[in-house]
Amino acid sequence: MAFRGDLESLILGVLQEGDLHGYEIAKKIRSMSNSLLSYGEGQLYPALHALEANGAIEAQWVSQEGKPARRVYTLTDAGRATLIEKRSEWNQFAESVNSMMSPRLNWRVNRG
Repeated sequence: MAFRGDLESLILGVLQEGDLHGYEIAKKIRSMSNSLLSYGEGQLYPALHALEANGAIEAQWVSQEGKPARRVYTLTDAGRATLIEKRSEWNQFAESVNSMMSPRLNWRVNRG
């Protein structure tokens, strides 16, 4: 499970709060991760297209006054179900890592 590289799960996670266009998605991922995670257009848009092809998100063009239209992405019911599944996988992964990384009271260093 390579969660750091699971951009699709991150996209689903930020879209659960509401509809966003691509640049807003990238900014939100960066800000919510305290700049630890940052993705460029070359990574973001292929992931958005894959999620759209899988039915996890939908996109529509939204016009703006005096500016080009933007493609705004919305989480679908299928995307919500995928997010719930991914969240469960993440929790299992995090618990496993935490159990190994947490200090143990009876842990001894074998010197010999």
